[in-house]
Amino acid sequence: MIGILAIVFAESGLLIGFFLPGDSLLFTTGLLVAGGRYLHLPLWLVILLIVVAAVAGDQVGYAFGRRVGPTLFRRPNSRLFRQENLARATEFFARYGPRSIVLARFVPIVRTFTPIVAGASRMHYRTFSLYNVIGGSLWGTGVTVLGYFLGQVTFVKSNIELILIGIVVLSVVPIAVELLRGRARARRGGS
Repeated sequence: MIGILAIVFAESGLLIGFFLPGDSLLFTTGLLVAGGRYLHLPLWLVILLIVVAAVAGDQVGYAFGRRVGPTLFRRPNSRLFRQENLARATEFFARYGPRSIVLARFVPIVRTFTPIVAGASRMHYRTFSLYNVIGGSLWGTGVTVLGYFLGQVTFVKSNIELILIGIVVLSVVPIAVELLRGRARARRGGS
């Protein structure tokens, strides 16, 4: 369980966590709790711990963005952290308001960078914290409960190992696609 919480924490707000499989991990955790063979904790406790890890990860990401974010966005020759990206993020937050923090929870990769950009763009801390708790609670509870209920289906219970392998494969596909896109962009830029 500690490994699951560490991944949720890192994927929620640490720059190194953008490649981690948050949604599929929560879904798998729900499956494992339902099966009762691999994870022997009550569902309510698992959900509580996941929500705490997700919210804490975003809080750390926000603090990092607030403290270091503007410097990152001013760095020359930085692909991701540019001043224009900060301006766009600030505009995005101004346009869509705090709900952007909740919505980002359900979008892989965006989930990792949103708290950092929110901190760097100086989103009001109380507003960020409130919507972080709402988003972390909806995401941590919703995806885990979905896995839990599907884990009670007889077919799923009988084939849990095969389903877990499928989830891992599906989690790796977006990462592979992004790596291939990055290589293609690098080739086009280098030509």
